[in-house]
Amino acid sequence: MTNKQTILVWDMPTRVFHWLLVISFAGAWFTSESERLQMIHYAFGYSAVALVLFRLVWGFIGTKYARFSQFVRGPKEMVEHAKGLLSGHQHVSPGHNPVGGIVMVGLMLLILLIGLTGYWGVKEFLGDFMSEAHEAVASLTLGLVIIHIAAAVIMSLLQKENLVQAMLNGKKQGLPEQSIKFPQYLIGGMLALGCLYFFYLVVSGSLPALTQ
Repeated sequence: MTNKQTILVWDMPTRVFHWLLVISFAGAWFTSESERLQMIHYAFGYSAVALVLFRLVWGFIGTKYARFSQFVRGPKEMVEHAKGLLSGHQHVSPGHNPVGGIVMVGLMLLILLIGLTGYWGVKEFLGDFMSEAHEAVASLTLGLVIIHIAAAVIMSLLQKENLVQAMLNGKKQGLPEQSIKFPQYLIGGMLALGCLYFFYLVVSGSLPALTQ
């Protein structure tokens, strides 16, 4: 494996999704208790949902390592991956490993559930129950986010590769033939602009069906 080199793994839409989701989740969390920032809280929350919906589509039509078929595996593969880590054998694909992939899918589903319970809370569906469920799911998601961050740090140390930096520049160590060919800059830029515009629409009150 001495011919490993720096290759492009994460396309631009995947990276834009990741970091905008980080900002949206953090923004929604820190504005959740402020009535004055309520519209901003809504904007962050709904933006997170919109990003996840995009990622679900991109997981089927995106580049190689963005596709669910590349990293979503069954329990057997996840157990084998965990055993491999304990024995010192690293995951050979430069993309998501089976365990990290299922955690990512779980996070996306929880964010959709946060958005749904938040929407129902705005509509006062089932009274206070839905607002309490919204807070509970958000807290559960925060716990999973913390685990995700810790795992990224641990895997960076085990693999001797900065996984956070890889999600910034899209590059990891791998074989030349493992590299993706097209970074998809245009789609990534459109995703960023679309998310910002959607955020503005919610904050400005232009989508009252979501906030009233």
